[in-house]
Amino acid sequence: MKSAWLLSFALCALVLPLSTRAANGDLMPHHAIYKLILDRSPNGMVVSATGQMDYQLSDACEAWATAQRLDMNVTYNDGTTTHMVSDYVTWEQKDGSLLRFRMHQTSDQKVTADLAGDAIRRPNGTGSINYTEPADKQVDLPAGTLFPMAQTVAFLEAAGKGQKFLTAPLFDGTGGNGAEDSFTVMGNFAPLKTTQPANPRLSASLLQVPSGRVTISFFDRQSTTEVPDYDVAMRYWQNGVSDDVAMDFGDFVVKGHLTSLSPNDKRC
Repeated sequence: MKSAWLLSFALCALVLPLSTRAANGDLMPHHAIYKLILDRSPNGMVVSATGQMDYQLSDACEAWATAQRLDMNVTYNDGTTTHMVSDYVTWEQKDGSLLRFRMHQTSDQKVTADLAGDAIRRPNGTGSINYTEPADKQVDLPAGTLFPMAQTVAFLEAAGKGQKFLTAPLFDGTGGNGAEDSFTVMGNFAPLKTTQPANPRLSASLLQVPSGRVTISFFDRQSTTEVPDYDVAMRYWQNGVSDDVAMDFGDFVVKGHLTSLSPNDKRC
């Protein structure tokens, strides 16, 4: 299960250069908690999914620090229930040149994934990953690879310019085989046309911040299928806050509803 993003689409997809200074300054460090519930299971395999996702974005001056914990119980149509927990932390240089990552996942308290290491992105666009867990290993990154916060900044910049698509290799530290391909679709970004937030947990100040629907699909670079490994859709504000999250794991789709939102102070 992926926690926390190509094919040749018949679309005019755009690969953006990394230019993060302005958008980095617009992001809001925050702590958000989401209630997770089952939205649907296309094949009927899953009958219930409940849990919580806790997400923190912190401004560490020259870098962004993130921490995400996903805790979920999934009940299948044979009556069995699995308790899934994923802890994922990153430290990412704001210029997109360095990512440190750690992910630990369990299923019914049995470890299913344990990844750690760092990755670099060189000025010429190439890069490499140095895994330290579960074993020492080095993997090259394809040219143009983005790290997760750089990808967020890139698609928010693109959406702010009215662009609809972003395609780029992505490495976020949740896979042991290097970068994935990602394809992002952005809707129109505009302030909400209401006097009150749809979600009372969202500050009224967000009404003045443009937002729009964003869908990100992730693909195994070695796969020949056109079916993504994982999809996530959400409403995204230009300051990096998200709500109304839908995570598609294939056998089931989980909705994430924001239940708590608070700002985080800078560390410097």
